[in-house]
Amino acid sequence: MPLPFLTADRTFETASESALPCDDRERWRRPYRPGPWRVAAAALGLLIASFMLFAAVLIALTGSVFSASSSPTWAVVLVVGLVVIAGALRLLRMGVWVSGHGLRRAGLLGTRTVPWARVVSVRTVQQPVRWLGLPRTVQGQALAFVRKDRRPEDTAPLLTTHGLDFLGRPTAFDRAADAVEAWAAEYRRG
Repeated sequence: MPLPFLTADRTFETASESALPCDDRERWRRPYRPGPWRVAAAALGLLIASFMLFAAVLIALTGSVFSASSSPTWAVVLVVGLVVIAGALRLLRMGVWVSGHGLRRAGLLGTRTVPWARVVSVRTVQQPVRWLGLPRTVQGQALAFVRKDRRPEDTAPLLTTHGLDFLGRPTAFDRAADAVEAWAAEYRRG
């Protein structure tokens, strides 16, 4: 029985000339993939949350839910598990996002958007950067941007070589920095 999806002799369809749906310049997109440290931390959080949700179900099934003396332990464990899930998903959404509207930095607790009209420059600089977001600094590269309404020292770098996404992946940092710089160059002109 031939399996055409496993053989190299099948004919390929020609690619259409229409734009792909992901080519919409007005949609927010991250110009790089999340790094292995970020994905591993989120996966560990989701694993812990699954154990917490399973524990909440076991506590609810083994305890008397309707007795007046029972404490709502299962509800507390359920809520904490849901908070861990939300934190893990937010950890995956963190990073720099670009679109035709501007530059967006998504953090763990908040998101800030800067329109392209306020961005003066975006460039890669050599400077001390935080290691995995901790207070310890090491020498590395950072993608810094300057805003019209703030001094350059007051703006935190967008990306660093020692962040969760690029630790140990200098070529990935270079590609991401080049992509963000290209978006900035294109949209600051227009």
